[in-house]
Amino acid sequence: MHQVVGVRFKKAGKIYYFSPGDLSIEVDDYVIVETVRGIEFGKVVIGKKEVDEQDVVLPLKQVLRLATDKDKLNVEENRESAKQAFDVCQEKINEHDLEMKLVDVEYTFDRNKVLFYFTADGRIDFRDLVKDLASIFRTRIELRQIGVRDEAKMLGGIGPCGRMLCCSTFLGDFEPVSIKMAKDQNLSLNPSKISGLCGRLMCCLKYENDMYETAKKELPDLNEHIDTSEGKGKVVGLNILERIVQIEIYETGHVVEYTLDELLDEGAVATETT
Repeated sequence: MHQVVGVRFKKAGKIYYFSPGDLSIEVDDYVIVETVRGIEFGKVVIGKKEVDEQDVVLPLKQVLRLATDKDKLNVEENRESAKQAFDVCQEKINEHDLEMKLVDVEYTFDRNKVLFYFTADGRIDFRDLVKDLASIFRTRIELRQIGVRDEAKMLGGIGPCGRMLCCSTFLGDFEPVSIKMAKDQNLSLNPSKISGLCGRLMCCLKYENDMYETAKKELPDLNEHIDTSEGKGKVVGLNILERIVQIEIYETGHVVEYTLDELLDEGAVATETT
């Protein structure tokens, strides 16, 4: 077991574990840590806890120290510098006529590197752009191509539900989302209805998917033949959330609604599917 604290470097960013050492660290404290990118400033979002060795990447790096007011001022200065760097980079992109969209610019805490995030439809030859930027900023330059979901996470926005995007407010990682999830939830498969601002399937399709999968295993399938107290019938509709089954009775042609519990109490039997 290892004692760790969870640190985020961006709002809704991925959580990374660090060893607190002998430091007294609480949730919402700001800390200085060493990462693969260099010295970084982050916020503690998970207090001290014990985790299994398999849940951390070893060797576990240690929190260097608690952040000071000077560190926080330094971060604000870096953000202002990043805004200026964005304008400079955009101007150079236009000069080189590169088909890329600049999304964000970020300075590392120690200003040892400037990262430029961009989107593009394909590969971009930005060697001349890097040379120009390096001569202007006189530090290490990294251009990083990102996907449309990462772009939405960085820029934020309001989703079809009227709320701020999940990815930009609380989702640390993107999880796989499939069209099958929309089908299982009986949602319209119209792309405009189930796609987010990024143009990909909405992340929220994942939220209730496990519950729908469990419920579907308990409910009969569409077109399944059922013996009920009112006679034989065929399943013509399902309300998965309320666990209601609509059955068309062959003899009368009427559609009757049963809850799953009612079907179980009646001892209804599934015979075959067509």
